[in-house]
Amino acid sequence: MKNKFLLNALATTAIGLLLTATAARAQAPGSGGPTPGNTTPDPTQVPIDGGASLLLASGVAFGLKKLRDRRKAR
Repeated sequence: MKNKFLLNALATTAIGLLLTATAARAQAPGSGGPTPGNTTPDPTQVPIDGGASLLLASGVAFGLKKLRDRRKAR
């Protein structure tokens, strides 16, 4: 039972990571910013910085803590 739960959790995580990696690669390159003399500059895209990776790491840590707590309760 434990192995089946762990296998399901790992499979779900792997599928989720693959889907988010595909979406992250779908961003087009930015315009490089406004040029001098251009009165209506094109908007630039906002890059995803370290905040998303910190959120992902904290989610993984929280999930591991919950798994360990569940195993200790049994």
